[in-house]
Amino acid sequence: MKKPEEQKVKIYIKDLTFYYGNVKALDIGAFKIYSHNITALIGPSGCGKSTFLRIINRMNDLIDDARIEGKVYIGEEDIYSNEIDVVNLRKNVGMVFQNPNPFPKSIFDNIAYGPRVHGLKDKNILMEIVEQSLKQAALWDEVKDRLWKPALGLSGGQQQRLCIARVLAVQPDIILMDEPTSALDPIATLRIEELVQDLKENYTIIIVTHNLSQAARISDYTAFFLHGKIVECGATDDIFTNPRKEKTEDYITGRFG
Repeated sequence: MKKPEEQKVKIYIKDLTFYYGNVKALDIGAFKIYSHNITALIGPSGCGKSTFLRIINRMNDLIDDARIEGKVYIGEEDIYSNEIDVVNLRKNVGMVFQNPNPFPKSIFDNIAYGPRVHGLKDKNILMEIVEQSLKQAALWDEVKDRLWKPALGLSGGQQQRLCIARVLAVQPDIILMDEPTSALDPIATLRIEELVQDLKENYTIIIVTHNLSQAARISDYTAFFLHGKIVECGATDDIFTNPRKEKTEDYITGRFG
């Protein structure tokens, strides 16, 4: 893995504070996320990991009484400036949730949904996108003969890979994953982990996980969140084998959390 100074910064956070009403949920001075890497966010429940994830595609905009201060850059663009097209931002920054959430439609229509929303109607091109997205999500061989069957008939692991394919269909740059394997069995979890590692060749991936072994296995960088702050961040190997902060060591060794 390249050193941080040799990496391209994809997302840059500067002087970020986030509030639910009068409650400060996040307070982050500076944080860099590097392009074409997997960054894991770890920390106990309620420490701000998922809130941070939703800041990157402005999903917190949908919450009444929530407000943000500071800067969030994707590339050179401040995504909280008034000029930002939020719909286009969310196309560029896809999201995979904790529980698989396929639409009550066919497998084909689930994948084609995003491109159709963005104006694509050509059936041949839609079919190409569906096939390519399912192949990227390592699901094509399992579903190619049942594209018009309900997506809800798939297993949990297949449904989660379908949801990843649905994100890929709109060609994002960044993929956010909020505990994407917590509802899956070990075999399905392994398939998703292998898929995520393959996807980083083409995408920047941020994954929230409570599974420290998973973070150690698949991520390039790790950030440890506690009480709405980043206690420590760095190369995953360093965080897990030689943490600089006592709180980090206490968490990864199971003394709390």
